Amino acid sequence: MAGVGLRAAARRYLPRRDHGGPRAASSSPSCPGCGPPGPGAHCPGAPRSAPASAPAGGAEPSAHLWARYQDMRRLVHDLLPPEVCSLLNPAAIYANNEISLRNVEVYGFDYDYTLAQYADTLHPEIFSAARDILIEHYKYPEGIRKYDYNPSFAIRGLHYDIQKSLLMKIDAFHYVQLGTAYRGLQPVPDEEVIDLYGGTQHIPLYQMSGFYGKVLAPSATAQGGQLHDLTGPSIKQFMDIFSLPEMALLSCVVDHFLGHGLEFDQAHLYKDVTDAIRDVHVKGLMYQWIERDMEKYILRGDETFAVLSRLVAHGKQLFLITNSPFSFVDKGMRHMVGADWRQLFDVVIVQADKPSFFTDRRKPFRKLDEKGSLHWDRITRLEKGKIYRQGNLFDFLRLTEWRGPRVLYFGDHLYSDLADLMLRHGWRTGAIIPELEREIRIINTEQYMHSLTWQQALTGLLERMQTYQDAESRQVLAAWMKERQELRCITKALFNAQFGSIFRTFHNPTYFSRRLVRFSDLYMASLSCLLNYRVDFTFYPRRTPLQHEAPLWMDQLCTGCMKTPFLGDMAHIR
Repeated sequence: MAGVGLRAAARRYLPRRDHGGPRAASSSPSCPGCGPPGPGAHCPGAPRSAPASAPAGGAEPSAHLWARYQDMRRLVHDLLPPEVCSLLNPAAIYANNEISLRNVEVYGFDYDYTLAQYADTLHPEIFSAARDILIEHYKYPEGIRKYDYNPSFAIRGLHYDIQKSLLMKIDAFHYVQLGTAYRGLQPVPDEEVIDLYGGTQHIPLYQMSGFYGKVLAPSATAQGGQLHDLTGPSIKQFMDIFSLPEMALLSCVVDHFLGHGLEFDQAHLYKDVTDAIRDVHVKGLMYQWIERDMEKYILRGDETFAVLSRLVAHGKQLFLITNSPFSFVDKGMRHMVGADWRQLFDVVIVQADKPSFFTDRRKPFRKLDEKGSLHWDRITRLEKGKIYRQGNLFDFLRLTEWRGPRVLYFGDHLYSDLADLMLRHGWRTGAIIPELEREIRIINTEQYMHSLTWQQALTGLLERMQTYQDAESRQVLAAWMKERQELRCITKALFNAQFGSIFRTFHNPTYFSRRLVRFSDLYMASLSCLLNYRVDFTFYPRRTPLQHEAPLWMDQLCTGCMKTPFLGDMAHIR
């Protein structure tokens, strides 16, 4: 009975076509890049039909295509078992590389969004404070004050083209996902995006952000107030969670200037917004808000304490390297762990100035006393229970002798926290991705699972049936392509109406996802996920099939690669 109930539910999400052609159009949402809604995007399930054979003499090719379509719908319905949803655990740890915790002796941590997870209620305050700084200190128009923070506008990992004031989503192959380019708060038509980049969706490597996702300062490349020198990157990638209010503010300010017909210099506007966001941090405003109400802003504090205590109980050595100041870290750790939190760590380094901490050998360690005052004596060893400021990784390695894969470091910023450690020093790395929990919950829904499964099956049909090129068959294929676009819009909007998932474009991994795989051995929604595993657990990554190693489309998976009913149709290219 459970299987029957699931299939009945599935029919709410799989489009229906009557044998021989599409049904009448039903209402369906559309999105930029996908075209207007077409028939059948939300139609109930199709009737079961007998398997179709190749067109017999005199049979219409279009009828043959629709028969194949109905066959595939039946196969997709039969494929999905009752337990198809909720297969993924939001509290699981996912592996990009094989790693055994048995071999890890030393655990390192960033602080913000790693040891300390913050509530989303922090973002509106960062946005509002930076907006007011723009108005009061940078003399921006008072009208900007009407904008409030929209938490559902942007996602992490987006790119911003400074010269074009364009916020967009880019895939692992440097292509802009059409329908995800915004200037201000308004979508930019696909044709305009392609025209802006010389007739292509592709962004050249030299224009992309540098290794740490940064761009050159406008003053370094300015000629008459404009960025003309393309020797440095002109596109910035927003990689950390704190960048969400920055993207929102940037889009709102651009929206105001465009909406009121005001001329502005794109590079200077970008720099002013970035500086205003930075001022919120540098002036300590964010620290003050969190310190005033830690219960409101700090999440999973008890779980952080449980993770650290468990590791110490199993003989692991711990260290902390953070860019935050000691007074802020101390108050937060006292809240989560207790007054004696420093006894859990073998080394504590604050105001480290990552990522230069990993590359600049010139910055020495300085010891802080209990009042936060600096000692200027030369550091010859790093003592447990003491606090050190700044320094560099090379001295850290020399003084601790913690090297190679026996060290596992956790952070939330793929570039500033993890990249150097993996690529240059061979440490194992763990990425904290809070968005993962929400995205997995969406993936586990019936609507997503059924929409995606049918989308993949339909893509397989399009690939195999494109050999039919008579006029009627081309109309059938066009209808399928339109339906496929509608399904892509549906799955995209489940995550975010403007930009979709942070991990995928319509089908490719995003640029963010590509860097996640490159710079992290493990990734998880929060540090507390470690509590679900033994300290000697081995993580095995799923074998990701290459395109020539496994079935390409759902139609092959439905029937078995060697029993695919369409092999006859593909005989000419076998």
